[in-house]
Amino acid sequence: MPPLGAKERAALPNSAFAYVDSHGRRLLPINDEAHVRNALARFNRVIFEDEESRDRARMRLLRAAKKHGIVPLGFIGVQLRPERKLPRGLVTFVLTDIEGSTELVHRLGDGYSPVLNQLRRLLRKAVRETSGREIDARGDEFFAVFERPASAVDAAIAMQRAIRSHGWGHGIDVRVRIGVHTGRPTLAESGYIGLAVHTVARVCTSAHGGQIVLSAAARDAVGDLLAEGVSLLSLGAWRLSGLRESIELLQVRAGDLLVEFPPPRPVALAVRQ
Repeated sequence: MPPLGAKERAALPNSAFAYVDSHGRRLLPINDEAHVRNALARFNRVIFEDEESRDRARMRLLRAAKKHGIVPLGFIGVQLRPERKLPRGLVTFVLTDIEGSTELVHRLGDGYSPVLNQLRRLLRKAVRETSGREIDARGDEFFAVFERPASAVDAAIAMQRAIRSHGWGHGIDVRVRIGVHTGRPTLAESGYIGLAVHTVARVCTSAHGGQIVLSAAARDAVGDLLAEGVSLLSLGAWRLSGLRESIELLQVRAGDLLVEFPPPRPVALAVRQ
């Protein structure tokens, strides 16, 4: 397939591309049969801003395929079955959540969506650069998985650094709580399920904005592979809501991260042991 020249590409309308991001960057041209086939093959290599954008691009591409009489064998199945591209066995989860998101929505109104999209771009960049995989981005949460536990910690640190250094404007201070946990979930048709998923959610909920909290299981999995200048501070053993056993929680510390936080959040119904 001959590549589109710059002038030819510029002359195409936005409707000739499956994906146009919030900055006007146009990807996956679908202007003819050859480019539709190429877009089908390249779809999973594109970094989308959020799941809604991905779904819109997917539907545009499928409509274009139908228009050109292309039967996208395998494409729909791959898109609907994440277990084909997510790691199995012992994995480490990173879950993030925005602190005070409701207040931000009230304050920013329609301006909240661009802030959320920019935040997701920063989170995705951190995951991509540490060899992780995005699982889901829903509402104020962002969920990723890593085969290497130390990479999960690196990603969490990179996330907090990127968020702190970004100029958010509007006089706002975006703070994200991050939970990290290692376990052996089940990878089903709908994605990961099992106790490990519930545990990382509780660990994340126990954290404060700007804080990274690890479970003891994640600490044990990381071992002595923490990056230089990174250390862990034990927060003690806690009973988290819905979990039968108490677990030790640890805070990630690095020179340019926030250090002082209250005890684990009471909204997690944590009772120190």
